[in-house]
Amino acid sequence: MTRPRQSYEGVALVAPVSIPYQRYSIETAHWWIARALRGSLDAAGLKPADLDGFSVASFTLFPDTAVGLTQHLGLSPRWLDHIPMGGASGVISLRKAARAVQSGDADIVACVSGDTNHIDSFRALLSSFSRFAMDASYPYGFGGPNANFALLTDRYMHEYGATREDFGRIAVAQRDNALKNPGALMKKPLTLQQYIDARPIADPIALFDCVMPCAGSEAFLVMTVDEAQKRGLRYATIEGAIERHNAHASDPIQLRGGWTVDIDELYNQAQCAPTDIDLLQTYDDYPVISMMQIEDLGFCSKGGAPDFVRNHDLTITGNFPHNTSGGQLSAGQAGAAGGFIGLVEAIRQVTGFAGPTQVAGATRAMVSGFGMINYDRGVCSSAAILKGGAA
Repeated sequence: MTRPRQSYEGVALVAPVSIPYQRYSIETAHWWIARALRGSLDAAGLKPADLDGFSVASFTLFPDTAVGLTQHLGLSPRWLDHIPMGGASGVISLRKAARAVQSGDADIVACVSGDTNHIDSFRALLSSFSRFAMDASYPYGFGGPNANFALLTDRYMHEYGATREDFGRIAVAQRDNALKNPGALMKKPLTLQQYIDARPIADPIALFDCVMPCAGSEAFLVMTVDEAQKRGLRYATIEGAIERHNAHASDPIQLRGGWTVDIDELYNQAQCAPTDIDLLQTYDDYPVISMMQIEDLGFCSKGGAPDFVRNHDLTITGNFPHNTSGGQLSAGQAGAAGGFIGLVEAIRQVTGFAGPTQVAGATRAMVSGFGMINYDRGVCSSAAILKGGAA
């Protein structure tokens, strides 16, 4: 069935903020989220009382949720949401907040994501990540996503002829981008040979295939274009956005994601094609997932990503800028904020606020999200296309 073209017309994204990541933190997730919220409000010249919508994504807020945060932070919104969808949460938060603003359910929505990282908190998170993890994985020593993605990476290599060097091209380019990002955790250059020689983690995955868990937070505000213009704020608009959950459940192993179901609709919403995209921000907890997104988002055919990364420069000044902040592989994975890092960077890019990571002439960006490894695959996927507006 062909759906009518959906529109996000009249919605503006403003005040993107990233709080510099830390490897470990003694602070709570509440503290990190509060810092990002304050930073975004200050950037827009707003007070907490000006908000009437609030959307939160976090893994380490427990036992609190967005409801508890309203009391912690002294907020009184008339629209509230909690997005427990990991790496897909940024775009999903954007979609829901945009519809709230379009309908008049809220005038100004803060979309915030953040997590802390105490010593040993990552292990504790993995042990109770889902019922599948608690019952069927963790008790048998299958702790965390490394083993899942090792199996997926191995199958991808077997099916499509990808090599370790191909995955390394993604990691090395992102490290080059991260060296220009003052907030990135990884500050040492990475060569392809260093990537290849890195210590094994779960064959064929090695050290630089894996993200570094850390603490941090990200935020942006959603309002009408009229409101942004009235306040003199530079803004991005949403040309299209999609999400899909539990797609292709019968596939024996996940070599494609939910993007494939709705990608034509996304380009129809945006009235553009892959060749019109100036930069791409993929969810990158492992290089193989970025390869899957490059394919499933229409930049090449399925199985064509190895050739694609061999023939494109993925750095900020290259012919296919990708994960321009360094992504999670080199900036860090701040829990659920990993689902926001690409989106917040994309807003900065198309509004011209990216500073040292700015892609020259960037006006249109695509962002994709992937999250919630429930047992053997990621269950959530999302994507959006943003375009720069004027103040």
